[in-house]
Amino acid sequence: MTFKSEIVFVRILFPFIAGIVCAYLFGKGSLITTCLIATALLLSYLFFINLFYKKIKAYNFKGATGVVFYIFCFALGGLLCLLNTQSFRKDYYANQSYDYLKVWVNGEPQLTNNILRFEVEVSSVYQNNKPKFATGKLLIALKIDSLRPVKLNYGDELIIASKYLPIEPSYNPAEFDFKAWLSSKNIYQQTFINQDHLVNLKTSTGNPIIKYAIEERKKQVEIYRHFIKNDEAFAVASTLVLGYRADLSKETLAAYSKTGTIHALSVSGSHIAIIFFLLNSMLSFLDRKKFLMIFKLFFICTLIWYYSLLTGFSSSVLRSAIMITIFILAKAFNRNSNNYNILAFTAFTLLVYNPFFIWDVGFQLSFISVFGLIYLQPKIYKWIYVKNKWLDKIWSAVALSLAAQLATFPLSVYYFHQFPMYFILGNLFILLPLIAMMYLGIGILVLRVYFLAPIFEWIITFTNNGLKWIADLPFSGITSIWLSEWQLLLLSLALLLLVYSLVNYRKKLLVTSICLLLIFQSFSAYYKIAAAKQSKILFYSLRKNYAAAFIDADRAILLTDLSPEDKNYQFFVQPALDKMQVVDVLFVNWEQDTIVNSFVKFKKQIKFHQYSILMIDESFNYKKINGLPKFNAVWLHQNPKKDISSLRTETIFSTLLIDATNKDYRIKAYEDGANKFQLQHYTLKKNKAYLINLK
Repeated sequence: MTFKSEIVFVRILFPFIAGIVCAYLFGKGSLITTCLIATALLLSYLFFINLFYKKIKAYNFKGATGVVFYIFCFALGGLLCLLNTQSFRKDYYANQSYDYLKVWVNGEPQLTNNILRFEVEVSSVYQNNKPKFATGKLLIALKIDSLRPVKLNYGDELIIASKYLPIEPSYNPAEFDFKAWLSSKNIYQQTFINQDHLVNLKTSTGNPIIKYAIEERKKQVEIYRHFIKNDEAFAVASTLVLGYRADLSKETLAAYSKTGTIHALSVSGSHIAIIFFLLNSMLSFLDRKKFLMIFKLFFICTLIWYYSLLTGFSSSVLRSAIMITIFILAKAFNRNSNNYNILAFTAFTLLVYNPFFIWDVGFQLSFISVFGLIYLQPKIYKWIYVKNKWLDKIWSAVALSLAAQLATFPLSVYYFHQFPMYFILGNLFILLPLIAMMYLGIGILVLRVYFLAPIFEWIITFTNNGLKWIADLPFSGITSIWLSEWQLLLLSLALLLLVYSLVNYRKKLLVTSICLLLIFQSFSAYYKIAAAKQSKILFYSLRKNYAAAFIDADRAILLTDLSPEDKNYQFFVQPALDKMQVVDVLFVNWEQDTIVNSFVKFKKQIKFHQYSILMIDESFNYKKINGLPKFNAVWLHQNPKKDISSLRTETIFSTLLIDATNKDYRIKAYEDGANKFQLQHYTLKKNKAYLINLK
């Protein structure tokens, strides 16, 4: 039995998280003072009750005191979130416009196709050449001069032109919400500048420990680069051992993802555990005396934190380092510790340090996975009794994989839209190679046993090929699974009740969980049936390209200038098709005439079921449209020299569509003309996509 006193931080954590979430979603800068006063009053009340507990016989109203305590935890979470939200600060740089910003690089710049992307912290702003203190984060995309490329490092101080803009939201259905993702990192502004708009002051600031860690990791990566010849093996080694964001191929990433072993490519608890067990075994001779054992444990803690530092202090690494540190200290001083309380204390500590961790996918999956291992693994392991020692170890590993997968199943499907069917096989296959890769990878860097590099490279290549083979097996994964927030909540609650009812033999809860699963399945079936009957036209909102999907059931004709290999197609267009369960896509370009079932495109005219579109481009310049044809919409493309007034007199239509291939000044002219005649119009650039339901 677990007593309340053993899980203090579990009880604290839930209202604390609720406060963070509410403040993040609904908070305003004006609430900081109110929240601060409320937190101070609640804390004073709790302090007074504790100080005069016996005198005022506080045990008579301990229930009310408990409620006050939970409200205090809620208020504290909200206060910390508001205080950490940089856009609420009075000295936030984006509150006004300035000529220049003085910033320093707060991360490791990443170079992709001559674009250097990095995060900076603003330290001061300049207006009329006068400096003023300011704070806030900014995302910079820097166009590099290929002839004289600039090199930037963590801590470098820069002067940049003040041309920042708010992060744009997602405009297309199912598109990755870049704005929300950056907001969870406290970044709300971005800028795209050329190298000439930047001045490197040749000075350095930032955290010297972080700077040392980044420089040291670069040296270790260079060692791998020198001794590992295969590019893919080098990328995996750097990512797996050092947490360095190397350029992994799509095939390798897909193999790890489809086999449920993607966790191996992010430095996490399993990596920390492998290091702990190695060090603990190597130094076991120090266990003979109490003093030496305590020294050993503190030494192991130091090395683990040093390794965490080198890997960038991700939330999963921090969680593992804190948990193992607490476990080691409890063991050193013979203290009994509750695993749930340790997990909750770790989460609480990290959220006090940075409340925005709550939105980090790695943070969420990491803690839920560990909870599954603590709660579910022992229970799953007891399902089958295995006498054979080695078979028992295999069953233990299977139970471990099942527990982690079951616990993270709803969130994994929600975020990644797929489920690996062979996750047990994949995790069993990678178990020993992962341990070998970690030991060899660290040994090469620390002990300088460079002659082991070919073996290290071979194991990585063997593992990659094995996972690719598993990923290519029939029915290796269920893909294109899209859950709404309500479906996620329903599925999570159903699985939680199901597991709890089976463990504690609660029939009523079991029936409730089955009913919830049936409701969830009913929603899924409804969406599937609706997708089979759908008939839609989706005009995408893009930056420079055009795309329109004409959808019938699970098939679509995509009118676009993008190809399936284009990143813009994969990022902006494909997710919506996947979400609408489209499996067959026919690509058609602007000039191509096509007749497919109910879709007819001929001589700049489109007929899809009962919906008709006239496609206006440069070929209509200085030409008159005769016969007063009637269309549902007119689509303007590639800056046609056709004003809105003439269009209205030459054609009959109800909607004007303006795509992103038109120049900005032309778009403005078209919009002004449409507004003048009160004509319904949609600009497919920096606006939401335009969806037409034909049924």
